[in-house]
Amino acid sequence: MESTFGSILTALGTGLPVLLVQLAVTLALLAVGVAVYTRITPFNERRLVSEGNAAGGLTLAGSIVALAIPLAATLATSAFLLDILLWGVVAVILQLVAFAVATLLIRDLRGQIESGNVASAATLVGVQLGVALINAAAMAG
Repeated sequence: MESTFGSILTALGTGLPVLLVQLAVTLALLAVGVAVYTRITPFNERRLVSEGNAAGGLTLAGSIVALAIPLAATLATSAFLLDILLWGVVAVILQLVAFAVATLLIRDLRGQIESGNVASAATLVGVQLGVALINAAAMAG
């Protein structure tokens, strides 16, 4: 009979490589999502953050979290790498569409974010997080 410690080591040896691959794929999806997000926004988040613009920092941070939420749900509910990859891509696309729609609803978003309007940034983040939570729940089934 194998010892408890031996069972733990066996499970770790089997599960850890899978965990690391799935984590790496999900983090890569997050990085791609953030890169695409920063390309489609009408403002330069890196510049705004480096200048100390709180609205720019809030918008970027909120977007990262909003992209991560459905990716986390996909990672938690999918057993296969291809499943994580496919649903992760869908999650990122849906979040980017949510951002695009939100920008249509907030008048002069670029000007407001660039001028440091935290209220507009918070509204955008709220829309993104709301969609992210619904997206995650839908993906989790």
